[in-house]
Amino acid sequence: MTHTEISTPLPGIEDAAGHSRIFDHGAHVAAWQPEGSAHPVLWLSSTSEYTAGKAIRGGIPICFPWFGPGLTGDKRPAHGFVRATAWRRSEVTEHGHTLRVVYTIDPDITGSQPEFSDDYRAQLTAEFTPTHLTVRLWVSNTGDEPFTIEEALHTYLAVSDVREVTVEGLDGASYLDKNLPDPAFDQVQEGALRLTGPTDRVHVHGGPVTVVDPGFGRRIRLSTEGSADVVVWNPWEEAAAGMADMGPGEWTGMVCVEAANVFADAVTLRPGEHWTMSQRIEVLPLEG
Repeated sequence: MTHTEISTPLPGIEDAAGHSRIFDHGAHVAAWQPEGSAHPVLWLSSTSEYTAGKAIRGGIPICFPWFGPGLTGDKRPAHGFVRATAWRRSEVTEHGHTLRVVYTIDPDITGSQPEFSDDYRAQLTAEFTPTHLTVRLWVSNTGDEPFTIEEALHTYLAVSDVREVTVEGLDGASYLDKNLPDPAFDQVQEGALRLTGPTDRVHVHGGPVTVVDPGFGRRIRLSTEGSADVVVWNPWEEAAAGMADMGPGEWTGMVCVEAANVFADAVTLRPGEHWTMSQRIEVLPLEG
């Protein structure tokens, strides 16, 4: 898979066809479209901001070392600081039809972080192929004290209409609905999930899930390793209208389905320990 370095709208790596793209900023996978597919798999807002210190709306932002406001509920910025920081590009290789890009980040790159002063090293590996995309986040404790992290691969999937798709594979999974007045893991999914309004759920589920999209005539299958949770999110019309980095009506064309370790499934690493979480995305026919 032939690749080239890009500088617009941000520095990064792109394949020759423009179907696979990753930015140094946030080690952010911004595009992937499998061979023969008429539609991209990752959604990207037309009004995303491509500036230092700003998270990109769409693609696969990395939530780390906390999720949302963190376990204490007061962490800033939301979802951590690494998604709005340029990572160090350490490897770009081609093997046949596979393009592999590796990024690293640590306190030497991010500088002092008062909300997370621990010594760590993280690595993001993206492998683009004509049939699947694999994104892997590896975190190591390089210090002398244990620390606890939350993490998520905040994947924005492109769909024909979020009101018409279903998410399969979560049947029987307990979940927290963040849109309820007193959210707790006291809900249980029954059957396939169909989004009918603002959705912000954390499902306790470590297995694969499949987004069934009749409008695009495809299924998007997400398989994970090292994750205990699946987050499903769409802001819906009213909240989306208040987002400066989401174009008018664009909320209908996306749904976030993300591998995660959050809340009670946060990961504690002792000195010298490391943890890997990965997500593989592939497109399948609607039937079969």
